[in-house]
Amino acid sequence: MRIGRVTGAVVSTQKHGKLHGAKLLLVQPINPDGRASGVTVLAVDAAQAGIGDKVLLVIEGRAAGHAVRRRAAPIDAAIVGVIDSVTRYESD
Repeated sequence: MRIGRVTGAVVSTQKHGKLHGAKLLLVQPINPDGRASGVTVLAVDAAQAGIGDKVLLVIEGRAAGHAVRRRAAPIDAAIVGVIDSVTRYESD
């Protein structure tokens, strides 16, 4: 799992049959401190996320498909949670 920030939405009038009714969002992976980390990905939203939300992102095809209960769909990434806060603990 990764942390990301929702940066946009994608509207598609035609999509794979297994994706009908799915909300598609653009997500920028970020570090825990909020800096961009990697390339923006297109993700299926399973957590009712919105633009600007910090989210939990699954970026493995099979795991992403299972997370949104669309096992046979062509999914590479899925949003599985909206993050309220991130706390880092340093070990001694």
